[in-house]
Amino acid sequence: MKDIEEISGDVLHVALRLHRELGPGLLESVYETVLAAKLVEMGYLVSRQKPIDIEFEGLRFDAAFRVDLLVDERLLVEIKSVDQLHASHAKQLLTYLRLTKQPVGLLINFGGATLKEGVRRLVNGYKPSASPRLRANQI
Repeated sequence: MKDIEEISGDVLHVALRLHRELGPGLLESVYETVLAAKLVEMGYLVSRQKPIDIEFEGLRFDAAFRVDLLVDERLLVEIKSVDQLHASHAKQLLTYLRLTKQPVGLLINFGGATLKEGVRRLVNGYKPSASPRLRANQI
């Protein structure tokens, strides 16, 4: 199983190539479709528009929301195609992370002139670690 940092890096690498080749301003669904297909080509298990159930005060709500991409059952990817990210986009992904009990999520906005300004990495109680190249006690 790949390290979450490696998965995140691969997703961002593909996203940068997509933004460079396709440009900004397409529908979110286009970026989602192509990003998912490229990640599957790389050997990742990718779920698109995965329905997530939630429970609240003893009540269960099936398919309460959908995650744009779930990569290797571990990394949530929320895709936007807007002029600029807003605080509400990060709050949305943080809530998704908390409700799914996943450690890391990427918020990627393909709508800007460059992708650099449109990427946010969010964590849910995840303990960041050094790059695999820098870990002294690796097995």
